[in-house]
Amino acid sequence: MEIQDKIVNKVAASGLIIFDLATLAPAGEFVVFDVKDHLFHGLILREKDFREFVKQNDWSQYEGKNVAITCSSDAIIPTWAYMLLANKLEPYAREVTFGSLENLRSLLFEKALDKLDMEQYVDQRIMVKGCGDVKVPESAFITLTRKLSKVAKSIMYGEACSSVPIFKRKA
Repeated sequence: MEIQDKIVNKVAASGLIIFDLATLAPAGEFVVFDVKDHLFHGLILREKDFREFVKQNDWSQYEGKNVAITCSSDAIIPTWAYMLLANKLEPYAREVTFGSLENLRSLLFEKALDKLDMEQYVDQRIMVKGCGDVKVPESAFITLTRKLSKVAKSIMYGEACSSVPIFKRKA
């Protein structure tokens, strides 16, 4: 009797769909624009000086970049200052938001998840990949879980060899 050695991919045969949030990672460089660097003594926004900076600055250096506008000092920054910056960055930057780089990453993952066609996951068994080279914000995992739990048969987290059950639709 002859024994045939076959390698069988049990994950592929199981019908399990692997969802890797890293595939939705935003393109472009991420940078912070810190208003603190343009304050008098790092504390006071002088309108005339700030407007002159905004007018003279080369905003094209932000071409294709994702920009988080923030102020790391305890200065009180008027809202119009952030609006001026957003207006100047808009023609060049890929994305502009207020907050930290983490806020910016979360926003971009949220936008990508909003565009996702959930119909392809109806009644499917989904494994959300847990780790990888790309940093995925926790907010993206939360949003994905909320969206998938409305349509999927089941959701697991991790890898096929060591998964954590998250959700299973009741029959």
